[in-house]
Amino acid sequence: MIRIAICDDMPDDLQNMTSLTDQFLAENGLDAELTEFSHPDALLTAIERDSFHLYILDIVMPMVSGLELGKEIRRLDSEAQIIYATTEPQFALQAYAASPINYLLKPVDRQQLFDTLKLAVSKADLSCDQTFTVKTSGSLRVIRMSDIVCCEYSSHAAIFTLTNGEQIFSRTFRENFSEYCSPVLSNRCFLQCHTSFVINMRRVERFAKDSFTLCGGRNVPIAAKRYPAVRDAYMDYLAARGKIR
Repeated sequence: MIRIAICDDMPDDLQNMTSLTDQFLAENGLDAELTEFSHPDALLTAIERDSFHLYILDIVMPMVSGLELGKEIRRLDSEAQIIYATTEPQFALQAYAASPINYLLKPVDRQQLFDTLKLAVSKADLSCDQTFTVKTSGSLRVIRMSDIVCCEYSSHAAIFTLTNGEQIFSRTFRENFSEYCSPVLSNRCFLQCHTSFVINMRRVERFAKDSFTLCGGRNVPIAAKRYPAVRDAYMDYLAARGKIR
């Protein structure tokens, strides 16, 4: 299922964009969850605990502009697809700081929007929507892989850090960390960069020779012996996502 967020402070424009997006989804037989936001603060609050594959944003909004909103979305998720829809053409150059897939002017042309949505859906990364079940000391937690920032091995247990800042502690296990994380590592978004760390490459903000900086500012070390393989794997991931040329 593709998750779409639409943010516009003008009720008529929000309703119109939602209606057009619903038409596109129905015509293309797509299963989607569409969420409306009438204020950028509401969307910022939502993405602290959840993520969307596609964002359709107005630019001129109160308190937080669509430009600032797009930058924050991009900081948290390098793979999210962003579409701007605005009455103001003069922000087009600034908007590209968030790497949007398109910049549409209102009133939005139906066919142009549909073409843009088709491209956005084709680029949306749904692979991280698989789930992983963690046995904790008192229960089973089913977590969406897209919500995992990193996983750390400590005292024969795994600590999962999620995008909302929550940490989930597994029960102790006997197998080695790589074996325990094998279902996660089978997903192309994840990489083991250290004996004790697995990262979600979607959540990388900075890559250096000795560490990754992840969203939220978490620094995860890269084992020196693993660096060449880690570098190659991360570069391959970026190339596959069209992030490098």
